[in-house]
Amino acid sequence: MLRRALVGASALAVGAFAAVTSRAQDGVAVRTIAMTAKRFEYVPNDIALKVGEKVVLAVTSVDFIHGLSIPDLGIRADLVPGRVTRIEIQPKQVGIMEFVCDNFCGDHHEEMHGRFVVSA
Repeated sequence: MLRRALVGASALAVGAFAAVTSRAQDGVAVRTIAMTAKRFEYVPNDIALKVGEKVVLAVTSVDFIHGLSIPDLGIRADLVPGRVTRIEIQPKQVGIMEFVCDNFCGDHHEEMHGRFVVSA
């Protein structure tokens, strides 16, 4: 799924609605991105990252035990309603990594997906 991509000016707006905080961990900046999972979407669903950047996704489901799968990173988690699930990622190459809900959540389940746009 990882596709090499040139990330142009349009990527500057990607992830603009993500709630973001930063902190240092072992001398390395760690960015936390708050995400919400609800039928049938992730908010935000388009997130800009940089190669090598440490990121923690703080994901909260509001209505169902959704799944979060990031196949390119071999990551999978259940998102229990009302709980914050923290997932640490660190992209290793430029491109687009998709993420999907992998717990069937209804008629529009296949629309519940998003992407990380990773730049240098």
